[in-house]
Amino acid sequence: MFNFLPAIDRYIFRLVIVPMMGVFFVAASLLTLEKMGRLFEFVSVEGGPVGVVFQMLAALVPEYASLAIPLGLLLGILLAFRKLATTSELDVFRAVGMSYGRLLRVPYIITALLMAVNVALVFYVQPISRYYYEQLEYELRSGALGASIKVGEFTQLADRMALRIEQSEDEGRQLRGIFARVANDKGEVLSISASEGAFLATSDSPDTIILRLTDGTIVQQSGDNTPRVLTFTRHDLPIDLPAIEAFRDRGDAEREYILPELLRIGWSADSPDAKRDASQASFNFRLVEVVMMALLPLLAVALGIPPKRSTSALGVFLSIIMVVAYHKVNQYGEDIAALGRIDPILALWGPFVLFAALIVWMYWRVAYVPGGQAIGALEVWFAKLSKRVSKLFRRRRRPLGIDLSAAPAE
Repeated sequence: MFNFLPAIDRYIFRLVIVPMMGVFFVAASLLTLEKMGRLFEFVSVEGGPVGVVFQMLAALVPEYASLAIPLGLLLGILLAFRKLATTSELDVFRAVGMSYGRLLRVPYIITALLMAVNVALVFYVQPISRYYYEQLEYELRSGALGASIKVGEFTQLADRMALRIEQSEDEGRQLRGIFARVANDKGEVLSISASEGAFLATSDSPDTIILRLTDGTIVQQSGDNTPRVLTFTRHDLPIDLPAIEAFRDRGDAEREYILPELLRIGWSADSPDAKRDASQASFNFRLVEVVMMALLPLLAVALGIPPKRSTSALGVFLSIIMVVAYHKVNQYGEDIAALGRIDPILALWGPFVLFAALIVWMYWRVAYVPGGQAIGALEVWFAKLSKRVSKLFRRRRRPLGIDLSAAPAE
């Protein structure tokens, strides 16, 4: 597939792509699993079908992918150069005249492709999928997805009707221990109890269902008159389903706007100030997150090469902390810019300039300073700390000096 590339580029491509895909799927899976537990709890509380959980998770995949792609790219390149450095292959490449810029040719090709993918995700796919997620959540809360009646609790089905079911069997097809209280406009109140029942759909009216009751009693109360008690073997109780309002149109939040909509609203003189500020903040936040990916190969090289005769993994942990912290700073900048308290350019591109300057300096130290290390002081401190911790554990594991030969004989 990549036979047109030189052998060294194909070799670096294999070193980068394997850990990159692994980190991408692990990060996306962890984010999905963490959300899955909360969604299962939410759907069970609302009484909705289990299948909606997977629909909601699918709607969140683009959002999680936009976070996992930069992290996978960073760690893929970092682990590739770390392997080259620890196996001394990097010294060989440098000895034959290959610069870091030459070695980063393939990583930057991969970066350009992933930046294009991320642009499509954050500006087009993610806003649509986020709106779909909000729609599913609304339909689940409102009962449009067929949410079931909670067993053992009173449920208000209409303005003048309450229903309680003791047991539900066969996935809700068979109900036991039913009590219903129905009132009408004339002041009459029906208290109905039945041993069994089932819900039946009606073909003539989709807004009405039939609750077919078996073996029960009806107590009819009307004003001050004596209650009437009736028994039945089968009774059909019509239930009017509550009207469900249509879900709102897309665009309630700026994160649901695609790129043309953001540009139209954010730079239109007719848009309200609050909406214009929020649109500009959302546009700059998405753009700066994508542009930041161009710096990740440099950061990966700066943190992926440990000191000589060292296998320290400090750079791996530090890279994750830096990227996550920068992402949180951008989120805070978007929030305050959306409120109009600060210009979006300053709130989002200011941290980017500082972060870019730090990464360029770190890369320059590694690539152009003989023996230079971007985090040399941290590596020394981390090595001393590791030695102290290992000595502490060795002391705890040392056996007690008991002389068994001095023990008295029986």
